[in-house]
Amino acid sequence: MGKPRCEEQREVTEVNQARRYQTDDAVKLLLHRFYTLQGERVEAYRLFEEGHRAYLSSGPHYNFLRYRQLVHEITLAFSGISREILQIKEQLQVEHGRPELAQHLSRVQQKEKEKLELTAQLQLARQNVQDQPGMPAHQQEVQELKYKLIKTIEAISEILQDLKYDSEEAE
Repeated sequence: MGKPRCEEQREVTEVNQARRYQTDDAVKLLLHRFYTLQGERVEAYRLFEEGHRAYLSSGPHYNFLRYRQLVHEITLAFSGISREILQIKEQLQVEHGRPELAQHLSRVQQKEKEKLELTAQLQLARQNVQDQPGMPAHQQEVQELKYKLIKTIEAISEILQDLKYDSEEAE
């Protein structure tokens, strides 16, 4: 004779709870890795800015080869970070049934792409100011790009706050 029905239901409930805890732990680990990658991205931006300042200080005979090598290394770093974040996004959505968290990661990725493009444009604009100091249009461009960059960084911060809120809400 089999187990009483209530005992079978209790066992199923316990198994489901164990799976949920495993999933919750896996989601926490994925999010922890995401935040670590964001930290790596921040560090890459710092190095990029530092390298660009060094490049500008080498003018008017810029050390372009050194700067190009830096851009290559930063590009590889950003590419690796983005690839891993896309894998995390996929796992959150497909394996763990958390499409809302995956959506936040997609939004961060899009804004980070904009931030990188704006950063490159700003670096070029700063070089233009240095190379042609009498051109007010170049200084205006620097100010506009700084403003757009600040707004993009604020948007990333808001998305990260939403991610934090939604990930805590489910616990």
